[in-house]
Amino acid sequence: MTTSFLPRLSRLIMSAAAALLLLGGGSPLHAQTVAVMVNGEPITAYDIEQRGKLNALSHKTATRQQVIDELIDEKVKIKEAKKFGIDPSGSDIDATFTQMSTRMRTTPELLAKSLEAQGIRPETLKARIRADMVWGSLVRGRFKESLQVGEKDVAAAVPVNADDKDKAQTESFEYQMRPIVLIVPRGAAPAATESRRKEAEALRTRVQTCDEANNLFKSMQNAAIRDTVTKTSADIPAVLRDVLDKMPIGHLTAPEVTKQGVEMVALCGRKPTTVDTPKKREVREKMFTEKFEKKSKAYLEEVRKAAMIEYR
Repeated sequence: MTTSFLPRLSRLIMSAAAALLLLGGGSPLHAQTVAVMVNGEPITAYDIEQRGKLNALSHKTATRQQVIDELIDEKVKIKEAKKFGIDPSGSDIDATFTQMSTRMRTTPELLAKSLEAQGIRPETLKARIRADMVWGSLVRGRFKESLQVGEKDVAAAVPVNADDKDKAQTESFEYQMRPIVLIVPRGAAPAATESRRKEAEALRTRVQTCDEANNLFKSMQNAAIRDTVTKTSADIPAVLRDVLDKMPIGHLTAPEVTKQGVEMVALCGRKPTTVDTPKKREVREKMFTEKFEKKSKAYLEEVRKAAMIEYR
């Protein structure tokens, strides 16, 4: 899905033809050909074709039957979730679609156009999003107790005597930080951003304590210093963690250009903690995922056996 899509004439024609069918133009036969009925709901040949194209974008090779099975699973997941009151609104799905586009460093509009250029309706991706969203919520909610991971199990899985190269994973610190931003108006010229970045670099050399940072940035125009944020090593990406571990208390991280402007972080405190470590977090998440997948598979098999599935 992270591939940059290059629309071609043939794909535009396919998109246009699909749009005409959706609007009622042309023959509706292809769009309305029902391949499977699941609990009274149809899966059409067009649904199968669309999902196949979507899977191909993520380099997922699947036979037609595998695509059909995937769509059947989603139908039964959504119906089962509704029994327990889990039914996200269209705005909830759109919000997740927007989050996905943000992770891909694009906009919802451009993501939708990229899909359409491949002959895929955005609703095809949103349908998969809905099924994943409701099923995840349902399994976590119904089997919360059995999915819990014991801290004794986590501790037993983490090496007791780690080598020095593993200390960053098995040791943990608690960091107290204050985010700082030098505001750059949206739409400002690149020169304005570069000017603020150079300003941030100069200010960075002046600040030696968090009190100095607080006094300096509170008095500056078009600048702000946020309240203290406390994070552990397990909460922070490895690259930033390495920077914070080596940086003197009271100093600022290197400036970074963001949507808000130019941002830095003042490190106001760093102390060892036994609350969590990156390795414990990794092990805990892996154990949870294994439990979740096992429970999800068994539950889906149970729900699917009870479903009314009729092939046409």
